[in-house]
Amino acid sequence: MNTSSDILIVGGGLNGPALALALADTGHSVTVIDTLSVTARTDAAFDGRGYALALASQRLLKTIGVWASIADHAQPMLEIKVTDGHAGSGPSPFFMHFDHAELEEGPMGYMVEDRHLRPAFLAAMADHPNITQISGKTVVAQSTDISGVTVTLDDGSTLSGRVLIGSDGRKSGTAERAGIKRSGWDYGQTALVCAIDHELPHNGIAHQFFMPPGPLAILPLTGNRSSIVWSEKTETAHQINAMTDSDYLQALQPRFGDFLGEIKLAGARFTYPLNLTIANSFIADRMALIGDAAHGMHPIAGQGLNAGLRDVGALAEVLTLAGRRGEDIGGQLVLERYQEWRRFDTATLAMATDVFNKLFSNDNPILRLGRDIGMGVLGSLPGLRRGFVREAAGLTGDLPVLLQGKQI
Repeated sequence: MNTSSDILIVGGGLNGPALALALADTGHSVTVIDTLSVTARTDAAFDGRGYALALASQRLLKTIGVWASIADHAQPMLEIKVTDGHAGSGPSPFFMHFDHAELEEGPMGYMVEDRHLRPAFLAAMADHPNITQISGKTVVAQSTDISGVTVTLDDGSTLSGRVLIGSDGRKSGTAERAGIKRSGWDYGQTALVCAIDHELPHNGIAHQFFMPPGPLAILPLTGNRSSIVWSEKTETAHQINAMTDSDYLQALQPRFGDFLGEIKLAGARFTYPLNLTIANSFIADRMALIGDAAHGMHPIAGQGLNAGLRDVGALAEVLTLAGRRGEDIGGQLVLERYQEWRRFDTATLAMATDVFNKLFSNDNPILRLGRDIGMGVLGSLPGLRRGFVREAAGLTGDLPVLLQGKQI
């Protein structure tokens, strides 16, 4: 069997479906291939995972028709508070506080749980006449020629298209088969991820507490619940994750504090090793990478999915405008425009998160003094503070039109 589409996307997580919808809306035929079955991808069980969507990312989701179905499950992030200190001893008196009131456009972003976001993408793709979904199949080979690209699935069937998109994660098989190497390093840290119920309301405030082993992010979900991303040295993280739920909470409590009253676990617990990994090229012959397949960074700034959605907006715009001009959308010059648009911005963001993590994930007294004073100065200067708020909302830089809330 051979099925043909304009665009083949490998990976049905979040970035792949977002790109499929963006391109399908401009008239392209798109096939999305994912290793997981539809049942696995639509499991509605609450597992605590959530995503911080910047305001610009929310605009993209609204423009491609996904936001309406998840809006009622989205928690606006109205403030961000950043502190530094030690577990059990409270934060430093110096801190940064950012308020959405410094934006004219609205909240800085939204927290949305994976269990709502993923099914919304699947339903939107199922309703779109230009999108074909292939689930429970794995790409085992890919090849290109002057006119297009062909992929072979593990059942022996083949699919052909004009361009191939790799949206298949940090260990992207699409990139590997194209001969693309990766650069980066391990942080020696592991993120402990869970959700908690708490006694008091969070009031839409996101907290980032920096400690020597790594940061603790407390991100507001709907209701009196928050998502926790807790970075520790890998050995310590494995020890904590092996604890019973009761002991796990006892380990979390001195880091978390009591500002939200009593806490208890809600849903499952997860661990994710933390590293920096960037593809040495975002493109190859008739192929482009997006999301974690192109770049994986530390979650310290919560920008992983937002960076991927910027890739989506940029690539959809580049391919669509090229097609309207009559160009070959899989041509080298077209794909180079995407790489030029995204690679420098991505590398800059990755290095910024790397430096920030190294600056804060230590107990050097000189660095502690310098960063605490720096936070105090930044928090007291309205111009710098407003710039940070706009950066957090994803409103800076060369924004693709989808992230401006406009159709291509």
